[in-house]
Amino acid sequence: MAAWIKMIGDAEAGPALSAALDRARTPHGTVDNVMRVHSLRPNTMHGHVTLYRATLHDDGNTLPTWLQETISSYVSILNDCAYSYANHWKNAAHLIGDEARAARIEAAIRARRPETVFDGAELALMRYAEKLTLSPGAMEQGDIAALREAGLDDGAILEANQIICYFNYVNRSINGLGVTTQGDIVGYYAD
Repeated sequence: MAAWIKMIGDAEAGPALSAALDRARTPHGTVDNVMRVHSLRPNTMHGHVTLYRATLHDDGNTLPTWLQETISSYVSILNDCAYSYANHWKNAAHLIGDEARAARIEAAIRARRPETVFDGAELALMRYAEKLTLSPGAMEQGDIAALREAGLDDGAILEANQIICYFNYVNRSINGLGVTTQGDIVGYYAD
């Protein structure tokens, strides 16, 4: 079982769903369960694909891709979302490109101790991600000031905010519908 609700396969898809599935295909040519779980409502699949690509795969992003994926992974850890963590940590480790460094970062974020491997802007982003994920009602203007003081401009702050918000959305969707990686190719990048 890949989810707790029905998911429609390619062979059974009507025209609207077929179009949504084609748009949601990964570089591997498959449709991950995180998208396929929308198969009963193709319009939400279209919206999800648009949001995902604008958040993590936009050429205008300025945060390093490995850091975007690490933030994604940290939010997924905080939300106990195994699905997103499996996919996005694999991406982060690939993009970090140094097994020892990746192992240190993974251990730190899994222990919720990013300060052991990060400082400056990277640590400020991890702290912001943690607070926005776990205590969204406690956010205040000073949280943005801390990011600016760490050297981030407002565009980078918005990027990070949208990554964090997207993963809070998708983690809840995945966990709430019991979506698993069964049948998926884990990770965006080919090995």
